[in-house]
Amino acid sequence: MEATATDLVSTVASAENVRAAVEDVCALLLRQGAVAGFEWWTENDDGRSLHLELSAGITTGARARIELDPVGQLVLVGESAVELASTIGTLRPFLRRRWSEERLAEHASRLARRAEALDDFAALVAHDVKSSLVTALRDEDPRAGLTRALELVDSILEAVRVDQAATGVAQLADCVQRAIADLGDTRIEIVASVTGEFPIPPDALRLVLRNLLANAVAAGAERIHVSALAEGDQRMLVVDDDGVGLSSGDRYATGAQLGLRLCRRLVERCGGKLELRRRAARGTRAVIVAAAAGT
Repeated sequence: MEATATDLVSTVASAENVRAAVEDVCALLLRQGAVAGFEWWTENDDGRSLHLELSAGITTGARARIELDPVGQLVLVGESAVELASTIGTLRPFLRRRWSEERLAEHASRLARRAEALDDFAALVAHDVKSSLVTALRDEDPRAGLTRALELVDSILEAVRVDQAATGVAQLADCVQRAIADLGDTRIEIVASVTGEFPIPPDALRLVLRNLLANAVAAGAERIHVSALAEGDQRMLVVDDDGVGLSSGDRYATGAQLGLRLCRRLVERCGGKLELRRRAARGTRAVIVAAAAGT
């Protein structure tokens, strides 16, 4: 039995999302022999060219091109393709509505994430910057404390920006080298033995690495080693230093503590975790743990 317009509308309505709706409609037409094949084209980011999103079956022969803006174009192949064009055209308002709903949901999710990020990082401003300013007021020379407070504000503002735009997967070698370069001139020996990818957005990972390296420098380290390893479905990035190590709590015994809580919060928001551990000999081990992409 051939699919009716009602069948196709029902298929669109019951699909999980727009992509699934187009796939299900085309699969139904193929399964019933209404078409020999199909192609689904969508706009590229430049808005001027098209990208082949999906194709199946025979894609040569009589063709009918159907505009499904803003979802793209559907090309049906087969003797009945032209006759089906008007039926498929009835799906336009339903696909447009699904597309609009998805865009609205994505926008709402981004706004919620941004509001959550601002709440999180505002708490860091209130705690860490206030602590720095109180310490500065007690010192005979308040300049160091004021400088630290300004550095924290800069780091927090950058973390908000990074968090809002956090996408992609970091290329480890490039990310580590950029973080080292961010430190500027330093006489500390920094050795990096990392390759491949790490499942945290590159800007976020660079910011976290930069702060971990800065903490190691502030803790008096003479040598820092950055390495990467995998255990099962987890990826780990390890920063070892030979500085003064940790105090009784999960904090460096000395140094600026620059952005440690900030880094933890940012890594957690990227789906990972940051741990500090005492090294057996001397110093601190910082470990960033994240699930491998696709797990």
